This record gives sequence, C-alpha cells and structure tokens, in this order.
Amino acid sequence: MNALEALRCRRAVRNFEPREVEREKIDYLLEAAVLAPNDRLREPWHFYVVQGRAKRDYEDLARGYLEERFPTKPNLVQESLKVLLNTPLLIVVTADVVPGDPDASEDNEYAAACALHSMWLAAQDAGLGFVWRTRGVGLVRDERLYRFLNVPDMRKIVGTAFVGYPAGDSPPTARTPARDKTTWV
Repeated sequence: MNALEALRCRRAVRNFEPREVEREKIDYLLEAAVLAPNDRLREPWHFYVVQGRAKRDYEDLARGYLEERFPTKPNLVQESLKVLLNTPLLIVVTADVVPGDPDASEDNEYAAACALHSMWLAAQDAGLGFVWRTRGVGLVRDERLYRFLNVPDMRKIVGTAFVGYPAGDSPPTARTPARDKTTWV
C-alpha cells in the first residue's frame, strides 16, 4: 500500500471489541510515534500508557469531569462514558515545554501531534482501531488528568489516543479536494 492509500484508509474508530491490546502491538505504536518528525531532533514527546486498573481510575476521572461540565445533560454524559468504557487502551501523549521559549514549546506540540498521527497509521497496519481525542473524555485540558498521570510542569498534554480492536467497519468521511484548499504562489 502506498502512502496515499494508507492515508485514505485511515479511520477514526470509536467502537472496539472487548479485548486487550497485546504489549507487542503497543510497543509497535510507540516505536512508530518516536519516528515522527521533530524540530532539531529534540524528540519532545512522552507517552503514558493507561490500561487495566489505571484505565478504570481514568474512567472515574472522566465521569466526574463530564458530570461537572454537563450537569443538566445526563444522556450526553452516559454516551460519552460509553465510548470510554468500551476502549481497552489509552495512550496520553505529551510535548515538552521549553522554559522561556514559547516558539520551541509550540514546535514540540506539533511534533507530538505528528507522533500521534504516526501511531494512528501504525495502528491501522497492526489491525487496531484508533481515534485521537482532546476534548470531553480525552481530558486534555483538565488539570485532573495532569495530576492523575503526575505530568510534570515541563510537559503539556497534546492528545489522548483511544485504541483497540475495531468492532465493525468505520465508513470513510468526505474530504475537500486539495485543489479547493490550495493557493499556488
């Protein structure tokens, strides 16, 4: 499969089978992540693998967050939690913060985003489903996740990957052609 075919086949998978992801496949995703491009080869990423008991604790954290955020929308809370409860593996990706250098810190966030995308393509190759979450149950902007993972001040959470074996097919999404988003100068 060439690069364009791999990218066209990539899907955001939100429904997973109730089985654990093997350690070898997790290692495969992480190896793909560290091959991502990054400014000045700073390798500014760190990964928190969340499964088992820690995953159940994360679920409690997400429940509290959602109930606080949407106190009058219990159905929204339940639907959001359902996705999380059916996900066997989470990988939280952080980027290094460079004190006194906001530009380098921002570059590091871009590199961590590339690492997430590299994992996404590797997941597809490994027969796994993957979706990158930030808001809602991704908890990226919630201080509770920082405390839960004991993320130091020198790191910023960029995304939470939900990973597992797909339960069913995920249909392709329509994309705007590149020609409609391109200006030739």
